[in-house]
Formats: sequence, structure tokens, C-alpha cells
Amino acid sequence: MNTPKQQSYLIPISIVGVLFFAIGFALGINGLLVPYLEKPLHISSAESYLLLTATFLSFVIFSFPAGMLIKKIGYKKTMALSFVFFAVGLYLFVPAARAASFPLFLIGSFISGTGNTLLQASVNPYVTICGPIEKAAQRMSIMGILNKGGWAVAPIFLALFISDLQVNIDLNDITLPFYIIVGVFILLGIFSFFSPLPEVCAEGEDETADTKGEGSLFQFPHLLLGAFALFLYVGVETIALATPVDYATTLQSEGKLMNFGFAWFANPANYTTFTVLAMWAGYILGAILMPKVISQNTALKICAWIGTVCSLVAVLVPSSYGIYFIALLGLGNSLLWGPIWALAMQHLGNFTKAGGSLLTMAIVGGALIPLLFGWCKDLFGDIQQAYLICFPMYLFILYYAYMGYKVGLKK
Repeated sequence: MNTPKQQSYLIPISIVGVLFFAIGFALGINGLLVPYLEKPLHISSAESYLLLTATFLSFVIFSFPAGMLIKKIGYKKTMALSFVFFAVGLYLFVPAARAASFPLFLIGSFISGTGNTLLQASVNPYVTICGPIEKAAQRMSIMGILNKGGWAVAPIFLALFISDLQVNIDLNDITLPFYIIVGVFILLGIFSFFSPLPEVCAEGEDETADTKGEGSLFQFPHLLLGAFALFLYVGVETIALATPVDYATTLQSEGKLMNFGFAWFANPANYTTFTVLAMWAGYILGAILMPKVISQNTALKICAWIGTVCSLVAVLVPSSYGIYFIALLGLGNSLLWGPIWALAMQHLGNFTKAGGSLLTMAIVGGALIPLLFGWCKDLFGDIQQAYLICFPMYLFILYYAYMGYKVGLKK
């Protein structure tokens, strides 16, 4: 088996970049359907969000089995298999729409989420170890650009088949686009299986070794702390991406939404765009500057500071200004994912795949922490004050950037 130092990783990274785009597209399509299921299926807003919960639930159940599968059949075959689950899950959306069956939508989301789990558990460690570890965060930044690009393309793709995404849609309208999506995902599975994607292993990892008797993941506190930091990061990133429209709508109803003389600022639906643009700016800077100008650890510190300061200021300033500090959280979030992965995956040896599974499980933060945000919003009766929960989360990430990633490594 080849190590990252023995081969060029440009082609493998290019191939995996396509898969990161697919991850973003699948999640974007799934999340986009949430508000449109309420009226045709006669369900509440809270029930409609169970669609995302079903998707994220698979990360808890299948993360460690995914790591075992990768160890048995390798990264490439696991990536290819993930698209089988994607295709089956997304195909179920068609009969679910025809029968107006919410349980079938949930089953489809769960199966699709299982494919997402397998793909995330394979592509993220692969990008981390496929090349010099000091450039891992740079590679992750490029993957982030592609991933968010997939999110951006999802509504554009649906708009080709549905005339107005801002009004109630006929569930039958999603049949053709989902047939096309399923076909594309099957092709991606075939592409993954036959692609020239070499198997790689981390430094110090022996593919033939049995980890029984070597201890457990608990002997790597820097990994455990990294998993918790990643759990918090995915949560605050989801909040920064999912809540600006709600915040802007509240400001508009109170007559506090500033338009600065531009119609764009007057439309609450556009406010998530500011967060996404800020993230893209961070990704691009990360891809250019790391590791020659700044190290991935320095990037983590800078972005953790941005998140810490902006999450506090967003609560303290007048609400009409606070929303723009929420957008700046996108910049703070941009270079957290890659560096945390890179630092947490160091020195795991034969536990590399199990460590990747643990970090993949941390993605469930994207389902749980926004629920906490919603509870705080109801408790405070003020969406602006609910953002206060992000402050201690960024503080922990800041701790990890300075000290947490080193805990236990001297041993």
C-alpha cells in the first residue's frame, strides 16, 4: 500500500473534490425540501425538520461501522458503495411524493443519510492523509469551496423544473428532477469504483495490524477533544447558515431591517448568501495562504477568534447590526473544519480509520445544536439573544486551537 509521500495526490484530490460537491448537493436538496412538505403532507414546521434529523441520525448509527467497512474494503470501494445508498434513498422520494407519505420521506432521508455517512467517513480522512499533513487544511479548504458549491447549485437545479420555489409546490413536480439525481448518483458510484483512486494510509498505520490489545481511542485525548470541537463547529456553522433568514424576517416585521438603499438587503431570503460569501472568502484565503504563509494551526486560531468575538458582539449590538456579525461567522467558520480534522487525526497510527469514524459521528452536531438554538429562541423570546449559545462553543474551539490539540501527545 502506498503512503502519501510515495505518490502524487493531485489526481486523487481532484476526484474526491467531485465527491465533496456531491455531498453538498445531496444535503442542499434534502434541506431545500423541508419547508415545502408542510402543507401538502399536513405536518407542522417542527415535524418537517425531522427530515434533516433522519439524515443526521445515520451519522450516529453508522459512523463506526463505516470505519470498519473502510478497513475491510478500502476507501475507494466505500465511496462507490455510498452512492448506492444515496441512489436508493433519493429514489424513495419519488414514491413518497406520489403517495404523499411523510414516513417514506423519512425512510428515504435516513437511507440517503447512510450514504452520506459512508462518503463522509471515507473522503474526509482520505483528504487529510492523502498528501503532506501540514497541507491537509489547505486541501480541506478547496473541498469546502466545492462542497458549498454543491449547496448553491441545488436550488438552481430544482428551479429548472419548478417554476417558483417561493410558493407551495406540487409534490409531483419533484419526480423528474429526482429521477435525474438518482441517475447522476449511480454514475458517480460507477465513476468512483473505476477511478484511479489509490488506497492510502496514514503515517505509522499498518493495514494488516489488529488493534486488539493496542488500547482504544480513549488513549488519544487530542482526538476526543477534536471530535467535541468538531461537534460544536458543525452546530454553529449550521446555525450561521440556517438562521439568518429567520433573523432578517424578524427584523423586517419590526421595521428594523436596513436596506442601505439596495433592494437586495430588503429581502430576508438573501441573508444566508452573506454567510456563504464570507465562508467562500475564508476558503479561498485558506487555499492560497496555507501552509506557506500561515500554518493550519494559526488559521484555526484566527478563525476561532473571529467566531468568538463575532458571536458575542452579535448579541451586544443593536439587533439591526447584529445580523451582519452573524454573516461574519461564515468567515470564522471557514477554516475550522480542515484544521480540526488535520490536528485531531495526527499520530493515530492503526487507529486512523476509527478516528475518522469518530470525527464523522461529530457531524451530528448539525442536528442537535440548532435544536438547542431553537429552544433558546423560544425561552428568551428573542432570536438575537439565542445566538449567545455560540459564544462558549467558539471558546472551546479556541481552547483546542491553543492547547487541546496537544493534550496527550507527549506520551
